[in-house]
Amino acid sequence: MKPVILAVDDDLAVLGAIERDLRQHFRADYRVLKANSPAEGLETAKELATRNAPVALFLVDQRMPGMTGLELLREAMKIHPKSRRVLLTAYADTDVAIAGINDIALDHYLMKPWDPPEERLFPVLDDLLAEWRANTVPTFDGIRVMGSEWSPESFVLREFLSRNRVPYQWVDLDHDAAALALAESAAGGLARLPLVAFPDGTLLVAPTQAELARKAGLMGEASRPLYDVVIVGGGPAGLANAVYAATEGLRVVVVEAVATGGQAGTSSLIENYLGFPAGVTGADLAQRAVAQARRFGAEFLSGQDVVGLRREDPYRIVMLRDGSELSAFTVVITTGMSARTLDVPGIAPLQGIGVYYGAAMSEAARYRGKHVCIVGGANSAGQGALFFSRYASKVTMLIRAADLRPTMSAYLADRIRGVANLEVIPGVEVESVAGSNGLESITVKSAQSDERQTIAASAMFIFIGVKPHTEAFAGTLERDESGFLLTAADLPQAHGRPRGWTLERAPFAFETNVPGIFAAGDVRSGANRRVAAAVGEGSAAIYSVQHYLRTV
Repeated sequence: MKPVILAVDDDLAVLGAIERDLRQHFRADYRVLKANSPAEGLETAKELATRNAPVALFLVDQRMPGMTGLELLREAMKIHPKSRRVLLTAYADTDVAIAGINDIALDHYLMKPWDPPEERLFPVLDDLLAEWRANTVPTFDGIRVMGSEWSPESFVLREFLSRNRVPYQWVDLDHDAAALALAESAAGGLARLPLVAFPDGTLLVAPTQAELARKAGLMGEASRPLYDVVIVGGGPAGLANAVYAATEGLRVVVVEAVATGGQAGTSSLIENYLGFPAGVTGADLAQRAVAQARRFGAEFLSGQDVVGLRREDPYRIVMLRDGSELSAFTVVITTGMSARTLDVPGIAPLQGIGVYYGAAMSEAARYRGKHVCIVGGANSAGQGALFFSRYASKVTMLIRAADLRPTMSAYLADRIRGVANLEVIPGVEVESVAGSNGLESITVKSAQSDERQTIAASAMFIFIGVKPHTEAFAGTLERDESGFLLTAADLPQAHGRPRGWTLERAPFAFETNVPGIFAAGDVRSGANRRVAAAVGEGSAAIYSVQHYLRTV
């Protein structure tokens, strides 16, 4: 975008002359804006700051009602500190202008009239603008997230944008005075963070993920009143199901609460996935799958939580948190799993500001050169440890087992043993954590004795097992004792058939106790919890969906 020259004068005749001369000389490289009052000028400056549009130069009259030119510039420089400042004065105002040089670092003052502009206006502004360009980094033209580095809410939104591959600029209000002034002015204070500014000038204050997804263009809206299949969950199983459903010509929509890819999408490297001998990141695999599904006509609704299911034969109704509903003949549930939380003293206030569940790859740069700990010993923990070892000065893995091998693939355990700055402490569990504005220390206890040790660390990434995302289906679909969905032959039996089953036929593969509702991938009881297995189940389940559709 072109940088702005903003002229402010309450005399409309003078303002018109200023605008005419500025446009004549600078319009090729700058956008010339005008305001005919101090209030309008300050409001324009605030709007430009919200849009992250750079103001190269303010050209402001000194004598205006309600606010002088110097007072206006003093306020404007809080949100545009790098802009050049020029005051238009009468002869009697020269002492004020000279005082302004000392008071607000006024760059220049010009006495009216400035005719001819080729001699008395343009040379001065040319020099100031050349100096501004030489010392100004091009601005980021995209979404900006403004908050505190130690705000858990800021971390949640940053992670949401990162996982959805939406470019954004992080602005730490603790280290950016101009952004702080803008936040205080535009949001009426700092009681609610973060603030998210968009290129169109929109400012969201402490938005929910759904609000952010809607504004960022992620959520979308259902284009049809009725689908053949609604897929709940955009992990590997759901994405595979979407690809094969779309290639079969079915009308399909995928509903994802956070980001496509699921838990696999946070993996820094999947090395044992067929066809990728050098490995593939979870984010890249998800992005490829989404593009493939879209190519065949699948729709995606991101940032939408499913809160329940309803049966209205022959339809299955998916209820969303925003009150809307999706109607379909079939539903495939592929909601996968999320990390189990660690319940120890001190952990709750540090979540998102030193304590994280999963890899949280967007935080790698923050902990460059620092000590981080990984809690857990499965493959996901191992991949996370290897990823952070490229940034951190030291990575310590804390595992309950005596060795990595019982829960980790051999190739991964061997790689970890060969990394110089990666240490494994076996036979321990986290007892407590401590820190004020961030994590400072972790106390671990031996699993075999009362021996304890305290480890100084800046971050802790937790991989201690998972639980299924099935709360929304409780009371509707049969689940096992751990909450995983039961399907087909695993359904509880009564009188030689699934309990409550009213059809003459047996359930199809992957079908739950409600005909037309299927489950695939990690959310299904008895599933082999590997990325490739989830993709396989998602692919295979579509054939059961097709069998069912022939009966509707």
